[in-house]
Amino acid sequence: MMRPALLQRTRAYYDAIDGDDYDRLASLLAPSFAHDRPDRTIEGRGQFVQFMREERPQTDTTHPLDGLYCRQEDSAVDPAHDDTATAEVIARGRLLDADGERIVGFVDVFTFAGDDIERIETYTR
Repeated sequence: MMRPALLQRTRAYYDAIDGDDYDRLASLLAPSFAHDRPDRTIEGRGQFVQFMREERPQTDTTHPLDGLYCRQEDSAVDPAHDDTATAEVIARGRLLDADGERIVGFVDVFTFAGDDIERIETYTR
């Protein structure tokens, strides 16, 4: 997948969460999706979508992004011509509450396999 498409899918992930669009969220994730957070690891697309829908501490939040960065990992192939190369997108942003107050700053490292988000590692400050 080309760099602009990866960045678009990354933005779509946050739009789906902020808009409570859980069908769209599920469509972006690989079946074997895993999310490594500072407080837990959630494995499986269904488990993650359920967590976001029913179990997260605050649901009325937004994720404004301050930066998106993309990198292809497989240097043996030309990523512009090979969709099998694994790519990473790094998103830097802020989690805001319903009043627009900052809860935490974050960096999410997205690992893509083809079109699907395969893993997210979250770092907070």
